[in-house]
Amino acid sequence: MDSNKSDRRRFLKQAAALAGVAAGAGLVTAKGQTTQDKHVHSEPPRRGARYSLDHLTHYTPLQDYAGIITPSRVHFVQQHSSEFPEIDAHEHRLTIHGMVDRPLSFTMEELKRLPSVSRVHFLECQGNSSSTIHATRADPNMGLPVQYIWGMTSCSEWTGVPLSVLLKEAGVRKEGSWLVYEGADAGKFNHTLPLAKAMDDVFVAYGQNGDPVRVEQGYPIRMIVPGWEGPFSVKYLRHIKVVDQPYNTWNESMNHSIARADLGGKARWYHFQWAPKSVITRPSAGMEMRRGYVQITGLAWSGAGKVARVDVSTDGGKTWREAKIDGPVHSKAHTRFNFDWEWNGQETVIMSRCTDETGDVQPSQAELYRNWGITDLTKPSRTTHFNAIQPWKVARDGSISDAMFT
Repeated sequence: MDSNKSDRRRFLKQAAALAGVAAGAGLVTAKGQTTQDKHVHSEPPRRGARYSLDHLTHYTPLQDYAGIITPSRVHFVQQHSSEFPEIDAHEHRLTIHGMVDRPLSFTMEELKRLPSVSRVHFLECQGNSSSTIHATRADPNMGLPVQYIWGMTSCSEWTGVPLSVLLKEAGVRKEGSWLVYEGADAGKFNHTLPLAKAMDDVFVAYGQNGDPVRVEQGYPIRMIVPGWEGPFSVKYLRHIKVVDQPYNTWNESMNHSIARADLGGKARWYHFQWAPKSVITRPSAGMEMRRGYVQITGLAWSGAGKVARVDVSTDGGKTWREAKIDGPVHSKAHTRFNFDWEWNGQETVIMSRCTDETGDVQPSQAELYRNWGITDLTKPSRTTHFNAIQPWKVARDGSISDAMFT
């Protein structure tokens, strides 16, 4: 056989296959969206939102961007008030006092003259992906399910001063073991933090993705506590007090403590570090698929460090195959994964599972419930710090829905 003709036929076959993909084979779109709509770039991703008298929530449209860095304008927001504070950065001060040798007060200019770091880290609301959200009847303003269930997490490159630098400058006394700190917002949002974590990798950020921290993200400065629940990363940071015990502030004990079955109905006030999590962002609920090639893509992360592996199942968890991880992989940051799939048009369930560098593996909802002493595995429970595997159900007509409790 003529090798040139054989090579030519192989090239044409591959080109035709690629043309089929480009023409829409296996194309994933939001329900009601045409292929032509998908390629219009005149508008930025739409950020879902929910408002009340004492709360503002903006969800990150995880399905609408690539890579791991969340565009700053669509970073999720959890604001414990009905408006954002107006703070003059020239007048703003960060005060460190309490059990220190030298109480200090820093201006913004003084903070920016100190040694700085720039690191990529995720932030995540304590209630993100909580089981109760799966049972929520979505408001159209909240966006697709992957947005309002999972969109209270975002990832940015943050720039600021290591907290250890500031605390060493103030001179922490030997009896100091915790911090209690608050923001300059009207509600004076506050939290406590163990000193050991504060001296490890925590920093005071004034930059986000190369720009100043945005107003809704805590301008002019906010605490960044890598890998831990969002409430630790207090915005509009104003005061840090070194103390000898946790204060169990109002925001901790009233807003963020949840009763647990495995604790006999008592509430656990601290969850600290996020366990491994992942979610397939495309295709996901509210979207539609066509038969043929589909690239499954999503995000994985862990508060313990780097993502080591992501596995994908396209048969409801019967079998798992390793996904491709896009680099570089940062510690305590979102990590992008991709998986090539040929959908045959049959009903199925797709899901992803994260393993972090400590060997910790993301559990199923049933495994998580059993660990927490929840006996009814079929219903949502009012739990937070939820990191169960997310199942998306694909119907024969290509429509996709949330299959967590169905």
